[in-house]
Amino acid sequence: MHSPQHAHPPLPLHGWLAQAVAMHASDLHLRAGLMPQVRIAGGLQTLSHSAGTLTHEDLLPQLTHWMPSALNTGFLTGEEVDFAFTLPDLGRFRVNAFMQAQGCGAVMRLIPSAIPLLETLHVPEVLTQLLNQVGLLLVTGATGSGKSTTLAAMVQHLNTHTRQHVVTLEDPVEFVHHSARCLITQREVGTHSRGFAYGLRAALRQDPDVILVGELRDLDTIRLALTAAETGHLVLASLHTRNAAASIERMVDVFDSHEKALVRTQLSDALVGVLSQTLCPTPDGATQGAVFEMLVATPAVRHLIREGKTSQILNAMQTGAIHGMQTMAQAMEMAIVQQRVRSTSPVLVA
Repeated sequence: MHSPQHAHPPLPLHGWLAQAVAMHASDLHLRAGLMPQVRIAGGLQTLSHSAGTLTHEDLLPQLTHWMPSALNTGFLTGEEVDFAFTLPDLGRFRVNAFMQAQGCGAVMRLIPSAIPLLETLHVPEVLTQLLNQVGLLLVTGATGSGKSTTLAAMVQHLNTHTRQHVVTLEDPVEFVHHSARCLITQREVGTHSRGFAYGLRAALRQDPDVILVGELRDLDTIRLALTAAETGHLVLASLHTRNAAASIERMVDVFDSHEKALVRTQLSDALVGVLSQTLCPTPDGATQGAVFEMLVATPAVRHLIREGKTSQILNAMQTGAIHGMQTMAQAMEMAIVQQRVRSTSPVLVA
């Protein structure tokens, strides 16, 4: 696993991250022209012990110090870059660094060292059954809704309950998995592969049982994911969509009009299920809890996908409890009754 190693980390950034961890923040926001800020339970607040307003000249070496050298040139010429690094005393952090009007900036997200269990996330019970199937299993939601955490928990479940080869394609690698019962191969886009489509094409030649695709970003990746799902693999993937029906439409819409009917047929055959999630404040307001919508690809749902009747999928979910399905509204109501969340208003995390 490639990750830059530094014996003596730059003190300002290390100190900001230490404060963020101590405050149980999910993200550290750094911008030239502003003071460092952290996101706690969905809201932003300024670090009380920061060094004041950041300047481009002070922040730039802080970011390039941790950045893989291969990304430096692109970043300095205006490209957004993604990478991750580990501080032994604080944990692992995922970074998106960029240029903006006042200079450079970055958002650093803390990746928990312990991978959560599916049970502790309160995912629908049917999900563990779907992990025993082959086909395409989607995890969807807005940016920052916890998709990476859920996918990591799914891989960890497989790692402790099955004996398979799991290949992950991530940008960047976030949770670090250690092979237990499974053989786990983690590959980072940009470091170990030129892109998701390249990595997915190669993964098909690496004798995988399960392939995790960090994000279905483009037509080639979606096409290859469908092919992998049709040929006897379990493909886990994420999409930035807010519900199950929108996920179906998103996958179909990237194709040209003359291909859409064929893709609907492929998707109806390959799909295992769609798990959509959002974050809401917990009753004490200190943290956030995930709430999940679940679509299971029953014969009736497959028929709706094949016929392009995605507008009727919500109704199938509302009446599909016997198959383990639930809408977001049903899941939200249950979570409030169980006092896992206190608000029907989801928290949007940048």
